[in-house]
Amino acid sequence: MATARKQPLTKKSTVKSAINTKSNSNTRTPKRLNKGTLIIIGGREDKEKEMAILKEIAEKTGRAKLVIATLASQVADEVWQEYKKIFHSLGIKNLEHFNIVQHHEASEPDNIAKFKNAHSVFFTGGDQLKITTKIGGTPVMDEVMKIYKSGGVIAGTSAGAAIMGKTMLVGGDNMESHKVGNWMMSPGLGFIEDIIIDQHFAQRGRIGRLLGAVALNPGIMGIGIDEDTAIVVKDGVIKVIGTNAVYVVDGHNVSSTNISEADAEKTMSMHDVRLHILANQEKFHLRKREVLKT
Repeated sequence: MATARKQPLTKKSTVKSAINTKSNSNTRTPKRLNKGTLIIIGGREDKEKEMAILKEIAEKTGRAKLVIATLASQVADEVWQEYKKIFHSLGIKNLEHFNIVQHHEASEPDNIAKFKNAHSVFFTGGDQLKITTKIGGTPVMDEVMKIYKSGGVIAGTSAGAAIMGKTMLVGGDNMESHKVGNWMMSPGLGFIEDIIIDQHFAQRGRIGRLLGAVALNPGIMGIGIDEDTAIVVKDGVIKVIGTNAVYVVDGHNVSSTNISEADAEKTMSMHDVRLHILANQEKFHLRKREVLKT
């Protein structure tokens, strides 16, 4: 599961700069960077019964290699053994385990080689900062992005979901009204632009912090994913799979917000934000910002 850290990572101006990398316009629409598939899981996916989400990864991997990256976990070997057994039962025989402790290890030839000829990469849960700080800007990250660009599958659960966007949430209080100064963000791995992901969404009461992230730049789309629920992102469309819900926060037409107020303890306000709640098999078009009728 993803962990929340309390210490600020950046100043507010730096956060805004990170989100507004290319433009401050609120008219930008989310776009995919490459032609692969993303499977983004809200955490605590079913591992014993129907296993619909993990079956989706297995089916899209086929007979190819799947790399299971346990970078985020404090019990990486245990997590590897658990998923190894599950994916073997789902028909995946070509499995590779990837875990490192230090950033420099992601430049070592043996670790880079683990991703050669792989079709899918699955990032497990834990602390998302352990993923980005260990492989960001490394040859291993280059290999992962090559897999995605060539049409492969990048999947992640919990912390492994948070890293998918160019910006990720790493903290902020749950279960209460969002405060103007209550934000904690950091760069993600950037598989998809103009999207910020929040996981364990309804289960941990995270609507406030996702609204706060969107308020910082209404041009981005906030997506909250419940546990045992995932989105499959392909060709600019997300499809929901799983037992719970996905929440799409669209700030494109926000008329006003007090998020830039100096008083960090002031309760945030935001007007004319749009919220979509999607259930199993429903689809949403990211560029058009609309639900697709089935």
